[in-house]
Amino acid sequence: MEQIFENNKKWVATKLAEDSEFFLKLANGQKPRYLYIGCSDSRIPINEVTGTGPGEIFVHRNIANMVVHTDMNLLSVLQYAVEVLKVKDIIVCGHYGCGGVAAAATNKQFGLIDNWLRNIKDVIRLHEQELMSIADEEQRQRRLVELNIIEQVHNLSKTSIIQNAQLGDNPPRLWGLVYDIKEGLLRDLKVRDGEFKQFEHIYCVTGEVTATT
Repeated sequence: MEQIFENNKKWVATKLAEDSEFFLKLANGQKPRYLYIGCSDSRIPINEVTGTGPGEIFVHRNIANMVVHTDMNLLSVLQYAVEVLKVKDIIVCGHYGCGGVAAAATNKQFGLIDNWLRNIKDVIRLHEQELMSIADEEQRQRRLVELNIIEQVHNLSKTSIIQNAQLGDNPPRLWGLVYDIKEGLLRDLKVRDGEFKQFEHIYCVTGEVTATT
């Protein structure tokens, strides 16, 4: 921890040398353009990868960049980002070589996390035919990473938070990105809002909140 504190002091000194009011400006509040939903993997320093500074990107991270509808942490972050911070872009970003995705692709038991990985197994079930047609194991894993990202963007579309935002004039745009750790590059999977409209009759809810018995 001593190294952490020392690094912090050096960082503060560097920032103050660049701008003597840097921290005072940050203390006035945040207005990020982006919400980033990514994997907890420590190899992805998202501010460095995207070239964004403090206050420019709102971040939520979990194992395998999941959007789970019973995850109150994720939903709280999403609602705050959309309704209070008014973010313009929401990014779901996974990465090749994701340990969570790899674990979900096996039949091994890992403990508590198995309950979380079930959500990725649902992605495998939905796309089993495509995945099983890929003979190379590494390429199959890479494709599963991509499909998981795509499904999590679709899960965003299913939330009442996003559906309500889409009724406004400037709804946030949804993006699915994949990060290649071997290259350091981000790639757009081109997941577009319109792709999920065919299921609106199932997932879309409108009108006032109705009490249930």
